[in-house]
Amino acid sequence: MATREIKTRPHKRPSWDEYFLLIMQQVGTRGTCDRGRSGCVVVKDNRILVTGYVGSPIGIAHCDDIGHEFKATIHEDGRRSMHCVRTTHAEQNAICQAARIGVALEGATLYCKMTPCYVCAKMIINCGIRRVVALQDYHASEETKRVFAETGVSLTIINKEVEKYDKTK
Repeated sequence: MATREIKTRPHKRPSWDEYFLLIMQQVGTRGTCDRGRSGCVVVKDNRILVTGYVGSPIGIAHCDDIGHEFKATIHEDGRRSMHCVRTTHAEQNAICQAARIGVALEGATLYCKMTPCYVCAKMIINCGIRRVVALQDYHASEETKRVFAETGVSLTIINKEVEKYDKTK
């Protein structure tokens, strides 16, 4: 009996950026605040150094368990927005993890869900990360883009769609 060869499409191997962004998304599934579930992966020489996800500090209850801790922010243009401040951002948790285990991030690349906020951007600059790859843009990213440009941190945004939050969550 003759065998028939089944033709399949050739395997498309992901680029390094695609690969680490996929891992970042999986890391984000550990997040404990349903407003973001963001993940972060920090890499050097194509090797993962640390990961982080959105979550409350160790020993503090999570949004998923007890609800959000909203604070109002009044912007320069007078508009008001609500932010959950119970959790630590994925980028902050990754940087803290590196400090905790003694891993230097100088010259590394950070992969994240969206353009980092201004506070995270300053932490990224100060720990020596040189490149950031974000899956999508963040609605309040102007300051981040400015300080990254001033300090030479490369920012790549894969999808120009802006992350929007449900204000009722």
